[in-house]
Amino acid sequence: MAAWIKMIADEDAPPSLRRVFDHVRAPSGSLDNVMRIHSLRPHTMAGHYDFYMSVLHHPDNALPGWLLEVIASYVSILNDCDYSLTNHFANARHLMRDDAKADAVIAALKSDTPEAVFAGKELAALRYAGKLTRQPGDMSRTDVEAMREAGLEDGEILEINQVCGYFNYVNRLLNGLGVTLQGDTIGYYKDRPDPEEVAP
Repeated sequence: MAAWIKMIADEDAPPSLRRVFDHVRAPSGSLDNVMRIHSLRPHTMAGHYDFYMSVLHHPDNALPGWLLEVIASYVSILNDCDYSLTNHFANARHLMRDDAKADAVIAALKSDTPEAVFAGKELAALRYAGKLTRQPGDMSRTDVEAMREAGLEDGEILEINQVCGYFNYVNRLLNGLGVTLQGDTIGYYKDRPDPEEVAP
């Protein structure tokens, strides 16, 4: 069973739901369970997909995709969401194109020591995301100022905030409804051309 509530299969979907399915399919053509879990309320599926694409895959984002995926992975680790971690660290690894670096990054994130591999802007982003995930009621202006002092611009800070907020949402969607990876295609970039960006 891929979830604790009913999910509608492609072959059982009425035409209106099939249209939403086709809108939200991954580049590989698969409809992963993170989207299919909405099949009883397709309007939330469409909203979820549009939010996801704007947060991680919009061309107007300024921060590199690999960093956004690392932030996503860190939030997912803190929330014990193996579904998101499996997918989004696969994405981060793909974008880094450096297995040794990726291995060091995932080890640091899992041990909650991002400072072991990151500094400057990247470390400030991860520290902010970590605090916002664990202690949202304790956030203060100084948390944003620390990112500015590390060299992040306000638009980039907003991107970090949105990735953190999205993954706190989606981790709870997945964990709260028992969604598994059964039948999924792992990672967004399967069968896609490699993007230009590479982690330094």
